[in-house]
Amino acid sequence: MRLDRLLCQHPQWSRRHVLTLLVQGRVRVNGAVTPDPTAEVRPFDAVTVDDQVIQAATPAHYLMLHKPVGVLSATADPVHPTVMGLLPPDLAEQLHIGGRLDRASSGLMLLTNDGQWSRRATAPERRSPKTYLVTLAHPIHPDTERVFAEGIHFPFEDVTTSPAQLERLDERHCRLTIYEGRYHQIKRMFGRFRNPVLALHREAMGTIRLDSALAPGQYRPLTPEEVASV
Repeated sequence: MRLDRLLCQHPQWSRRHVLTLLVQGRVRVNGAVTPDPTAEVRPFDAVTVDDQVIQAATPAHYLMLHKPVGVLSATADPVHPTVMGLLPPDLAEQLHIGGRLDRASSGLMLLTNDGQWSRRATAPERRSPKTYLVTLAHPIHPDTERVFAEGIHFPFEDVTTSPAQLERLDERHCRLTIYEGRYHQIKRMFGRFRNPVLALHREAMGTIRLDSALAPGQYRPLTPEEVASV
């Protein structure tokens, strides 16, 4: 929200009064005098006029969580456990999920109360890489790397996937990097070779990698460097 609009929400000030306060240097955002009426103010910013608190800063939370298999990427569900159930209730109620995983999948998930940040982290147009460990039912077909690198056409959406990189680990395991997050994308890609995916584990989103010290169900705050990478 613009700073002037935030201040105008308070009944004691008209727009003219707000502009006067700004010109007089009486408005501070996070302790710094801010005379610009168009300055963008977020819920995480503290705003004061003289000694009066207009908006207290809401703490920003950025977490990585190691999602276990069998847990839903949802806030609540009447049948299955959810990722929010792995967090303290007072923290979970503040957060939303950035980048979901199927119930049968595991690995890195991002949780935050910063909507702008999570949109940047998951926006398709950013083409941010997402890396997965994949376990397959059958040996990997010899043409898989080439076909994935060329892109696969999905007739239902009439789209072609971006080039993906596959690294073979053994005949039934690979590391796959994709740049989208289409519905069941990896299962559908391997479905082109009639090779069912038995397990899917997300290792990384962009430059943020799942901390190897986190057991399934555990979480930790992102480092400032990890937050800034988005």
